[in-house]
Amino acid sequence: MGSTATLADVQAVYDGAEGDLWELIMGQQIHIGGMRSSMELADRAGLTAGSHGIDLCCCNGAGMRFLVRLRGVAGMTGVDATPTVIARGQARCTTDGLADRIRFVQADVCASGLPAGEADFVWGEDAWCYVADKGRLVREAARLTKPGGLIAFTDWVEGAVPLAADERARLLAFMKFPNVETLAGYRAHLEAAGCAVLEAGDTGRFADYVDLYLAMVDRQLTYDALRLLNFDFATLDAVADEMRFMRDLARAGKLAQGRIVARTAR
Repeated sequence: MGSTATLADVQAVYDGAEGDLWELIMGQQIHIGGMRSSMELADRAGLTAGSHGIDLCCCNGAGMRFLVRLRGVAGMTGVDATPTVIARGQARCTTDGLADRIRFVQADVCASGLPAGEADFVWGEDAWCYVADKGRLVREAARLTKPGGLIAFTDWVEGAVPLAADERARLLAFMKFPNVETLAGYRAHLEAAGCAVLEAGDTGRFADYVDLYLAMVDRQLTYDALRLLNFDFATLDAVADEMRFMRDLARAGKLAQGRIVARTAR
């Protein structure tokens, strides 16, 4: 069962204070595990220097900057639907001297309009959870990738223990997710798109990292977080409560960061 969250709701998050709060807590790499997670994903996918990739739901482009700067990727195209994060990403790429190797496209990630079969790999980090039609998104990723190319992504997924109906509703409402996929569901989508799944597993880091984010806000970043929320203490407390709720789901095996690597048909 899904929620009533729409693309407009997601855009509102990343156009406003909520998106800024996530970046304050998690850094430019707004995904669990930051650069460590990115390094592991790139290693497990076997990404090679000189390759070209597409980041679907690229947000501010931090994943692309990581790949170009630290993994020798020759060029990246990022697709996202939110103008604010694209503008921020373009400015950061210019500041970092990477604008000639990274470009942004504002489009629906399920129908990007990019040419088929040209990317060596498609990339995503903890963002496909915002897309309603996961099967259509996976098909688009497969369409964009060269024969024998790679699809590598992490995402928030339902764990091995099923969510109760009220838990699912609360999670989706807070995170503005339209639904939450399972590892088995992603495997099925990829196989239906003609891909061979090389890995689909739980990184095991979700709960510990949420504890880290809570501690950072409590011990160091309280003023910064409150400033973003117009010094609304009740809202900050409510956000912390929802984060503790998600941590507890993860500890119970009901929510996880999944890591998936697949290869398209040759």
